[in-house]
Amino acid sequence: MSSSVGLAVVGAGYWGPNLIRNAQATPGLRVEFLCDLDEERARSVLGEYSTVRVTPSFEDVLNDPAVQAVAIATPAATHFELVRAALESGKHVLVEKPITAARSDAVKLVELAESSGLTLMCDHTFCYMPVVRRIRDMIHEGELGDIQFIDSVRINLGLVQPDVDVLWDLAPHDLSILDFILPPGVHPISVSAHGADPIGTGRACVAYLTLRLNTGAIAHVHVNWLSPTKVRTAIIGGSRRTLVWDDMNPAARLHIHDKGIDFAQDAALGREARHAKLVSYRTGDVVSPALPQTEALRGVMGEFAAAIAESRPAMTDGRAGLRVLEMLEAASRSLETGGVAVPVGPGVPAARTVSGRPGRPGRED
Repeated sequence: MSSSVGLAVVGAGYWGPNLIRNAQATPGLRVEFLCDLDEERARSVLGEYSTVRVTPSFEDVLNDPAVQAVAIATPAATHFELVRAALESGKHVLVEKPITAARSDAVKLVELAESSGLTLMCDHTFCYMPVVRRIRDMIHEGELGDIQFIDSVRINLGLVQPDVDVLWDLAPHDLSILDFILPPGVHPISVSAHGADPIGTGRACVAYLTLRLNTGAIAHVHVNWLSPTKVRTAIIGGSRRTLVWDDMNPAARLHIHDKGIDFAQDAALGREARHAKLVSYRTGDVVSPALPQTEALRGVMGEFAAAIAESRPAMTDGRAGLRVLEMLEAASRSLETGGVAVPVGPGVPAARTVSGRPGRPGRED
């Protein structure tokens, strides 16, 4: 018996080939199957001399004892049935985001995985980028101090999707990063969203989300299909330092600024003196740390293998996928109601989309 985990990849479309390539390069995984209804497409992904088996039947995958895990890269509307069937067959599951098209379905999958002792992991790929891992470590270790604001921009001249608005297409990336980097005890409590459809597609092509955190801070996300320039930036302000992440600058993606505002809290001062000394400006160094150059998806596959081997939750487990889905549903409900702040969590009704269901979110090039 091999110590590696037998893996089947389900879906040979846009993302499936990337999963195959990175799984084959991960020591703890052994690719057994590529499953897709279009067998010719699957064979073309694998190449002429591959030993990986091709099948159009998901049942073949579930019934094969050589397969202990599946990676699902299919449209979101199919996730619930595929993941449930895999878990009920005793398979560990890695699934694309969003975990499902509705919160109620995601809850069922999370509970099924936990009661079965199986790994359910979401492919929140950006969370495995070295720069995002560094940002998370800095925040969790208190290097930035208390989080005061987060501002994220993800815009480009993108493909207008046929069955999903820009929120469900692009915002899952930013929301999964937000969920990943926030320190313990800090979380969104409400979302307000505003969108526009200036070209008449029938769905929002530009959207702005404001998430209020339980600490009183806010996070702002701008997603846009219509920008002629591609921008991928995030600014995270803390009480001690502020960082700027520019993903379009591979030579120096991250800058840490020791610059900000200090607030005087000297009760011994009189009221007028205290007001005069209330605010002081701090200017210090700007540091751009060296970051390793590794592929994020390789980290995803490595974490999936490790979580299975160690019988522990993955860093982006099913509950992380559930939290991201709760933020998306609240944002969609807010968009439908003209930007009203909607609480994040179980009490939020599922929002409608153009086709009645959300589609698969867009992928970055």
